[in-house]
Amino acid sequence: MVEYSAPKNTLHDLGYKIFLDRYAQKDVTRATLAVGDTVIVVVDGQTGQREVGTVTAMNLPEVTIELLDGEVVTRELAQVDKPLETDPAQMMARVARGIAGVEATAELREQWAERFRWLLDDFKFVPAGRILAAAGTDQALTFYNCYVIPSPSDSRNGIIETLRQMTEIMSRGGGVGINISSLRPRHAYVRGVNGRSSGAVSWGALYSFVTGLIEQGGSRRGALMLILNDWHPDVFDFINSKREAGKITNANISVGVSDKLMDAIKADADWELVFPDTTAPEYDAHWDGDLDAWTAAGYPVVHHQTVKARELWNALIESAWASAEPGVWFRERANKMSNSHYFHSLIATNPCVTGDTLIYTDS
Repeated sequence: MVEYSAPKNTLHDLGYKIFLDRYAQKDVTRATLAVGDTVIVVVDGQTGQREVGTVTAMNLPEVTIELLDGEVVTRELAQVDKPLETDPAQMMARVARGIAGVEATAELREQWAERFRWLLDDFKFVPAGRILAAAGTDQALTFYNCYVIPSPSDSRNGIIETLRQMTEIMSRGGGVGINISSLRPRHAYVRGVNGRSSGAVSWGALYSFVTGLIEQGGSRRGALMLILNDWHPDVFDFINSKREAGKITNANISVGVSDKLMDAIKADADWELVFPDTTAPEYDAHWDGDLDAWTAAGYPVVHHQTVKARELWNALIESAWASAEPGVWFRERANKMSNSHYFHSLIATNPCVTGDTLIYTDS
């Protein structure tokens, strides 16, 4: 195991690769690339896996690189990135200056930069990854890792507007969560064009496809979480979508699970798959994906199917065992634990992992 940087800012192999790949500033033109430079190189074109290495020869447009494990690879120049920061201390200095840059005078900026630098040193405090990547640069990146955007309006314009928001956020480095329960189910009638809807899952697949096209902030693919609530008529299709080749390949998916469903499972009761009546006069103006608010207002719903609650639960479990997805997101529990419940209810989460999450490994 190799150590990098001064002792108190030491990173080992994996941490060093993450630092270089995700957070270090790069020579995007590769104009300064030379033999002896430390680089990040794509070693697997299919998965996009990248590794750290040292340039040993250049015969442009090809570059020969010796990886940390001793393997030698030759790649096209476009698959090689040269970090301009090769020591975490350089990144820390940049971030400290960037955060202090809002102060009014040069003296205050210097004082606060020193304070922030002390805090960052030795990883006493580690800001979110987007702060590490963006602070102190002239790039139009976000300082926020995580976003949940409103459910798409159930119209062509609404679906595309959500796609636009998602694309803008991801291109600047943010991960996005979307609850697509607002979208009418498959085969539902679409007024105005005398057609039928392809369903919520198909539009989720569109969001997933575009996510795969985006390189976040110059270093990683977009990150997307799709959620569909347990009452939606397309929920079985959604549960199995990750098991169908090519359907949803660039997003994580979770079912929004309600207390009502869990109670119905315990009681071995029936479960109704419903959706608002899309012909109701109030639909376009008032439907936003919140079924409880819709029914509380007395607006009509259409009953699409009655299943056993346990059948839905078993389908979810079977798919999770087979493909590791979908996950579950307990809607009421999330809102009960939210410290912002009094001004906005939570409708989704985004693709993120907390520091205490257990990750399965071979060891």
